[in-house]
Amino acid sequence: MKIRLITPAPSNSRAGNRTTADRWAQIFRSLGHHVDISEHYSGETADLMVALHAWRSAEAIASFSKLFPHSHLIVAITGTDAYKFIHSHPKTTLHSIQCADHLVGLHDLIAETLPMEHRHKLKVIYQSAVPVNTRRPVKRTFRICVAGHLRDEKDSLRPAYAVRNLPAESRIRVEHFGKAHTTEWESNALKEMERNDRYRWHGEITHANLRKKYSTSHVLVLPSRMEGGANVISESICARLPVIASRISGSVGLLGETYPGYYPVENTEKLRDLLLRAEMDSKFYRELANACASRRELFTYKRETESWKQLLKQLT
Repeated sequence: MKIRLITPAPSNSRAGNRTTADRWAQIFRSLGHHVDISEHYSGETADLMVALHAWRSAEAIASFSKLFPHSHLIVAITGTDAYKFIHSHPKTTLHSIQCADHLVGLHDLIAETLPMEHRHKLKVIYQSAVPVNTRRPVKRTFRICVAGHLRDEKDSLRPAYAVRNLPAESRIRVEHFGKAHTTEWESNALKEMERNDRYRWHGEITHANLRKKYSTSHVLVLPSRMEGGANVISESICARLPVIASRISGSVGLLGETYPGYYPVENTEKLRDLLLRAEMDSKFYRELANACASRRELFTYKRETESWKQLLKQLT
């Protein structure tokens, strides 16, 4: 098939949407399809459009649906679609969902956000990650890795707040990697570093360098207010790096209901307690590690490829 893949993230972006689009394009090509990736749609013919983001890609979705009503259309539901735009911009978001022949979600609980009449269209496809087989956590500190751009949806500075005024004997340090989406976020991160010697913001780094940070860290923290199925969770699990996450549907849908490493959203004290427990309680740390290991098979490239193969087979 000739596939047009639409993503709101440009080719030079390190945003999650671009990473997902590039990986999906690789999968589609490995299955024998021709793929073009673009941010916008200009009326090109295609057998299939796969659009990342129901709201941000709404114009492309509407145009393709109108121009080629007999071609196939798959819409991927992102976190901001499911937990923000379906409420703030319902007309546009729901129109994209209505146009789609199939919907793709990235975690097990995403269906709960969709109108009942469209849930039958949904297929959950977990995002894969390349394993990091060498683990060399630093010894002088207990390194907490935060991998995500600084923005409201991510509650980005929560880990920094949680490590203020820790006991002197704690070796916890937070290393934060990601781009500030606004000058205000940049200013806030710089100010936090001035007052908090346990927090360091490093800005955006390459994916290859981020993988190295996984291998030298002790815990990954995902403090988000909303997620559609964060790839950093699958990457962390495949790097054998235990996760501590805010208890949101996007994380529970990947880690499971009984995962021991959740804290209530925006609750600084509960996050602080979990970080100290992970540092000081070796039994709890092993519990986190084992729980992550039990999910690892969900996030293999082979499984993701097979899931897409089954879905695309329905279209031919």
